[in-house]
Amino acid sequence: MKVVILAGGYGTRIRDVSDDLPKPMIPIGPYPILWHIMKTYAHFGHKDFIVCVGYKGHLIKDFFLNYEAYTRDFTVGFGRKAGITYHGEHDEADWSVTLADTGIRSMTGARISRVRKYVQNEDFLLTYGDGVSDVDITRLIAFHKSHGRVLTVTGVRPPGRFGEMVGTAEGRVAEFNEKPQATGGRISGGFFVASPRLFEYLENREDLIFEREPMRRLVIDGQLMMYEHDGFWQPMDTSREFQLLNALYESGAAPWLR
Repeated sequence: MKVVILAGGYGTRIRDVSDDLPKPMIPIGPYPILWHIMKTYAHFGHKDFIVCVGYKGHLIKDFFLNYEAYTRDFTVGFGRKAGITYHGEHDEADWSVTLADTGIRSMTGARISRVRKYVQNEDFLLTYGDGVSDVDITRLIAFHKSHGRVLTVTGVRPPGRFGEMVGTAEGRVAEFNEKPQATGGRISGGFFVASPRLFEYLENREDLIFEREPMRRLVIDGQLMMYEHDGFWQPMDTSREFQLLNALYESGAAPWLR
């Protein structure tokens, strides 16, 4: 399946980490979070990507245009030997990445609508360019195919805002979890699977927000299903979440990397 990634927003809530980069290009370790999301899909065999760019999209384009140079050693020849020879290999040799300019100010519904020509008439995967998860994409797709509705959304339990302590009867702290999952209802974690019928709910209108009118109509029509995921899911909306994801990566314990 093709993978559509929404990577064109302004990312205003995380400007304190970097005002120079679009949010999907903010790094976890040496690579942008966008790359980490793509690696998750590639692990399950989905390597045909359509990236919807907008705000500072030229930086995302530059990353992929220069990907070989960023990820491999190379030798530059001059004069009659002019050219570049790359050394070694990387795991992304069989990826295909389409960078689609979907507008600077476009909202999510418009961005999806504007890549219809690349998706064509087939089911596709859809997610945001600012969150990572260990969701099983194969099981997610199987669930989507089992019900035949227009859209499947991955429902997750959001990380709690505060640390959680478990105490004994005498007051001794027996367990401390820095950022436990909330135990209430679920929220959308992205990681959608969509039928091409989704485009019937979209318009090429700049102010169309996918999560509002289109999804509400899908609910009314009984065409939105939820795949429950109780594993790892973490967005990168704040500097604290940026630090958390980088700490997990640096410790070698990043759950989203297989």
